[in-house]
Amino acid sequence: MPNTRTNAPRGALVFDTRTLGRQAGSARTQQLTVPAPDDLRLELARVPVGTDMHLDVKFEAVTEGVLVTGSATAPLAGECARCLRPLTTSVTASFTELYLYADGRRTHDKHDKHDRRNSREWFDEDTEQDDEERHLDGDLLDLEPVLRDAVVLALPMSPLCREDCPGLCVECGVPLADAGPVHGHDVSPDPRWAALEQLGDQPTRRSGAVDLQEG
Repeated sequence: MPNTRTNAPRGALVFDTRTLGRQAGSARTQQLTVPAPDDLRLELARVPVGTDMHLDVKFEAVTEGVLVTGSATAPLAGECARCLRPLTTSVTASFTELYLYADGRRTHDKHDKHDRRNSREWFDEDTEQDDEERHLDGDLLDLEPVLRDAVVLALPMSPLCREDCPGLCVECGVPLADAGPVHGHDVSPDPRWAALEQLGDQPTRRSGAVDLQEG
């Protein structure tokens, strides 16, 4: 399909699957650019809201629903974890998700339920699986939750401006990359030893000696 640009702030990641049909095996691909949603961030790295996010997506009809695979590339902004300098780069995330048909949810035969020894066990398992499943809204497929999870997981927890960033000086906080190899600080004497040094500067007196006084 042709490369398209989506400017709508809402619904930019909602796709209509009617053109795909429900014949298992049918597929279509789409390349598009959408504005990045909010909250794609960690403490030191983020995708700026509204920046261009490039998607390459494949939609494939399967028996249970629509299988979506693809990748997203977006600009990355943040701070270096060592020297705290601003940095700009990009992040690429891949994703794969099955969206079940809204009218084709997994059902259980009543007799099969009664055959289970522990009905509570079936309920817990079924509820847990339903929480993990995603469903089409009619023919509409909302890709934003899947995309959000994939991008956030791909963000670096400790981004670096460069692999060998030396960080900051522990004494004055200046970036060591700017200070150079000759940067250093004189070692300050421990104030706890100052009193001993003063005693060492005083003249020594022999044990038992008496000062002579004039007159």
